[in-house]
Amino acid sequence: MKGKKTLNKTSKNNFITMGGLLLVYVIVLILKEGGITTNLINGQLVPICAYMIMAISLNLTVGILGELSLGHAGFMSVGAFGGVFIGSLMQQVSDSKTLCLLVAVIAGGLMAALAGLLIGIPVLRLRGDYLAIVTLAFGQIIKSIVNILYIGLDSEGLHVAFINKPEILDDGKMIISGSMGVVGNRKLSTFTFAFIVLMLCLIVIYNLIQSRTGRAIMALRDNRIAAESVGINVTKYKLLVFSISAAMAGMAGTIFAFNYSTVSPTKFDFNTSILVLVFVVLGGLGSMRGSLIAAALLTLLPELLREFSDYRMLVYAIVLILVMLGTNNPKIRDFFAKMFARKKTAKEENANG
Repeated sequence: MKGKKTLNKTSKNNFITMGGLLLVYVIVLILKEGGITTNLINGQLVPICAYMIMAISLNLTVGILGELSLGHAGFMSVGAFGGVFIGSLMQQVSDSKTLCLLVAVIAGGLMAALAGLLIGIPVLRLRGDYLAIVTLAFGQIIKSIVNILYIGLDSEGLHVAFINKPEILDDGKMIISGSMGVVGNRKLSTFTFAFIVLMLCLIVIYNLIQSRTGRAIMALRDNRIAAESVGINVTKYKLLVFSISAAMAGMAGTIFAFNYSTVSPTKFDFNTSILVLVFVVLGGLGSMRGSLIAAALLTLLPELLREFSDYRMLVYAIVLILVMLGTNNPKIRDFFAKMFARKKTAKEENANG
């Protein structure tokens, strides 16, 4: 009976999170259609969804699996440039923006998952700081490769080169231009499409966590030796989580890339990995709802502080430090816990009449 109650409570919290997310989407959509939101806010809707996907996917690795990864921006980069490449090819055969974006997102996710699988086979034997350093190196390697990668398309077909830009015919175009990244990209991403992908990722994560596989993954996080002693395959489950997390990061990268006409490799550097890690830590390890809220607020906050001009990042840093200190202060947590407990007790007394 106790296990059943816990499961019901978990499921209830998951539905509350998804329901709240859906409510926010409807409200934002109404405000947007009514012309109430500014162009600044409208321009941040797709990136916010992309960063939310990044946050919950990294939380799957850091919070649920218990392994620290600092190369998440590398998977986002693979999805971004891989998705743009496939999307550009799709635009040659189809005029449907939705179809092109859908195929590109799927392709970007698969490419990132493959990268996660390949890097995970040798790397996941490491633990702790060693794993963090190697994943950090992976992110830098991906950035360096994209910096020297040139892909062009013309009537003679694809032209792929490293370091030196290939010559293409006048009827062709460069898809990826080395350190310049993608230039003249067609904007395909929409808020609705990004939100649907976010909800699907959230459903996959919640179902994974509550499944038998999820319990095995959390057992590895809590006590690796005990998990191995009862026959849990450590490598199998680590690779599974790492691949799923990378695939979601790749899809987020594709959505993010198709929101801009120009995308450079510097968008997916070490700072991006740290930013996403901040989302996870601030929202709480293992808390998908917290990651979603932190990603939305911290993505929007720098844009709302633009009126402070040169001081906006300083204000952003100060706010971030204060929030981190507050959320990690036991007295503050106990205060809010008692406050919510009082409200709950008052509601129960009113209900009982």
